[in-house]
Amino acid sequence: MDFLLLSPEVQAFIDKNLHADFFKLALQKNPFPNMEWTSILNQIACKSKARCKLPTFFQTANIIYPSKISLEQTSSEKTARYKAEVICGNSIIDLTGGFGVDSVFFAKKFGQVIHCEMNDELSQIAHHNFKALHCKNIETICGDGLEILKNKNQKFDWIYVDPSRRNDAKGKVFMLKDSMPNVPDLLSTYLTYGDKILIKTAPILDINAGILELKNVKNIQIVAVENEVKELLWVVEKDYLQGIQINTINIICEKIEHFSFNYFGNVDKANLDFPQKYLYEPNASIMKSGGFDALSFEYNMAKLHQNSHLYTSNSIKYFPGRAFEIVSTFAYSKTNMNLYLKDIKANVAIRNFTETVEALRKKWKIEDGGNIYCFFTTNKNEQKIVIICKKL
Repeated sequence: MDFLLLSPEVQAFIDKNLHADFFKLALQKNPFPNMEWTSILNQIACKSKARCKLPTFFQTANIIYPSKISLEQTSSEKTARYKAEVICGNSIIDLTGGFGVDSVFFAKKFGQVIHCEMNDELSQIAHHNFKALHCKNIETICGDGLEILKNKNQKFDWIYVDPSRRNDAKGKVFMLKDSMPNVPDLLSTYLTYGDKILIKTAPILDINAGILELKNVKNIQIVAVENEVKELLWVVEKDYLQGIQINTINIICEKIEHFSFNYFGNVDKANLDFPQKYLYEPNASIMKSGGFDALSFEYNMAKLHQNSHLYTSNSIKYFPGRAFEIVSTFAYSKTNMNLYLKDIKANVAIRNFTETVEALRKKWKIEDGGNIYCFFTTNKNEQKIVIICKKL
């Protein structure tokens, strides 16, 4: 780690150029000849990204940032803060610590936090930043998380692991066994040092496949930020053999949309109906969860089609997603398209429809934007329909 990055002159230069044209800046002469220009440029790029992703780090003086790829792979502050809200205890070990964002927020809830990181430079950066952030209860250890766990030889309240996908797994279906560390193989070992494990995986992991690979799964949290799924959190508890609860979370500003259901619960198929006065579209975390029938019963709403995943009601209701007032509904045909959507500016979405958004825009010359929303979908009678709405 280059501690020259912490000199007041360099820090002032970084802050001064956070809004500069990065490509023009990269072509300039290095004003600090005793330092690598690429290191300074990396700090500018990463600190600029941290403004939104990691505001606590951004607002703290003398933070050193890792490589851009390490910053991209780290948890956002919103998801790290959420994780620290759903688990608690006296001790936790972070086996794949990385830049240390999760450890920082665990430190607010746990008395003892162990941060493990194999990369020596990244471990040093995390250690420095923990001091800058006044996290006095985090112990930083450079090395393999499993070996550190064995050497510590203590019982932790929680074990946290964020496995990364191996490079040789590119192009293959994402399985946990294709990650480092291989959590399914190591699960029984982990459980000798702690009864509860929190596993973070990328949204690409299929929920059914993950359940088949893991044992003793108690809870799965699907975490989205601003309607984009960011991570899946798997709670594994020693000897747990009961039902699995799935929690969907969508963090929007300071508000959280939350919906829970039991995996493989005995839920009947949702009632189907034609579009009524209002239309509802589930948020991204629910779409990932697959709990569409449970959602219908929870909010007492009919679906348009078993595979359309759009809901409708005659009175406005709270719903974890977007709500619209229906202006008109018509069968999808050339005549109707020319009548209702000719030379229109609209937001286009498809649900259980045979054509893509791009193809529909090109075919019917629909300009993007405006206050009108058009859903191309299929109703309960297998008819292709178009629903024109206004967002509530």
